[in-house]
Amino acid sequence: MEVGKNYKAKELDSFVSTTDVVVLSNNESQLFTEPEREYKVVDAFEGFFEHSSNDGEKYFRNKKTYIVEKV
Repeated sequence: MEVGKNYKAKELDSFVSTTDVVVLSNNESQLFTEPEREYKVVDAFEGFFEHSSNDGEKYFRNKKTYIVEKV
């Protein structure tokens, strides 16, 4: 996926199903409910920090992460 491009929800669904990524959406849990709805990729990151509930530490997860918004 490329920053600045629009994708249909069904395209994002296919991408997420075949690629080890994280997708953050302003459409909350409804990202995949309307297959024809378009989303714009507004940013991408190489990873993110995650808090571990096991040991209380923060760890960087090297996992491609995309932010999408409804168009």
